[in-house]
Amino acid sequence: MPNTISTKKIYNVPSFNQLWKPLLTILHEAPPLVSGSNRPLQLDFEHQLKTLIFFHLEEHDSAQHLLQVLEDDDFARETIAPKKGIKKSSFSEAINNRGLEQLLFVFSTLQAKARNTIPIQFAGLGELVAIDGSLIDACLTMLWADYRKDSKKAKVHLGFDINRSIPRKLFLTNGKGDERPFVSQILEPGETGVLDRGYQHHRNFDLLQNEGKHFACRIKDSTVKTIIEEFNVSPDGIIFYDAKVLLGQPGAKQTKTELRLVGYLIDGIKYWIATDRFDLTAEEIALIYQLRWEVEKFFKWWKRHLHVYHLIAQSEYGLMVQILTGLITYLLLAIYCQEQHGEKVSIKRVRELRAKINNELARLTVTCHIYQNYDYDMKEYWRYANS
Repeated sequence: MPNTISTKKIYNVPSFNQLWKPLLTILHEAPPLVSGSNRPLQLDFEHQLKTLIFFHLEEHDSAQHLLQVLEDDDFARETIAPKKGIKKSSFSEAINNRGLEQLLFVFSTLQAKARNTIPIQFAGLGELVAIDGSLIDACLTMLWADYRKDSKKAKVHLGFDINRSIPRKLFLTNGKGDERPFVSQILEPGETGVLDRGYQHHRNFDLLQNEGKHFACRIKDSTVKTIIEEFNVSPDGIIFYDAKVLLGQPGAKQTKTELRLVGYLIDGIKYWIATDRFDLTAEEIALIYQLRWEVEKFFKWWKRHLHVYHLIAQSEYGLMVQILTGLITYLLLAIYCQEQHGEKVSIKRVRELRAKINNELARLTVTCHIYQNYDYDMKEYWRYANS
């Protein structure tokens, strides 16, 4: 009987699989995503997550762009999207209404895996967590994102692990959301929050010390200081002030618990850092605050190279889904760069990864001879295709 020949592409892309690998066990442990009706889900959680990681990794600039690629690109259609494809309505419904519980589980579990994978820097300074907020431009139709009369913005409140250069915890509010209440929620006992002047709050300084949480926070130059004990400083260094103090006008607004105030000078600018860390030198306190800029660099890199703030959802729920998958993508890249190159995430390594995926795809057209009326051994077929 004559043979029929079929050409089939088998998309076993080692580089993408390596990036995805840390999620394999996590997805099995994640809470199940179930349909709210008798109809099966058009987009299950694994495909939802894979689709959004693909969106960030490949720098798509809109949901429409992503869906077009998932329809037209062979690799995306066969490997990223579900078998029947993704309709715009199904994608929008999934992003804005489903998967948040599962994503929070994946993010926290993957973050713990990254902490165990990436070596710690500045070990002598303890666990350092920079805390900062970042505004996201929103559409005027996003009524929940209150900011100003003719402007809508959301705000991400993020804890960033300085020692490993990875995100820790996040919260999402409207653009007017106060940043200070999130400090205690982000920090764990024993960790040091590294904070800018917007987080200065004397009652919170007392609260953090009562909770066993540390801080190094820049304060305003004009803050009233009541000196309890002054410490010696070297006249040749950047440190010009080091003392045990109470901050604020005596009375209700003054700190109840003594703390340390370090002043240092760089490029003609005076920095005043309030902290409860008496175990470090004044120079180490200055270094801790300078490391706060790591979170600023992260936000800039993350927004620019992973297109995190190109809105594909307008609800608060959907935006949180988008932000979480952007952070998950970054964590995957952090683990990948450490395991493959022994270094931190960089755009150079991300571009290399994108190029590897494309080059591997170009070599993966496999021609298979399928015989009519022949009980084909699929295990042997896959062995051949993946060899």
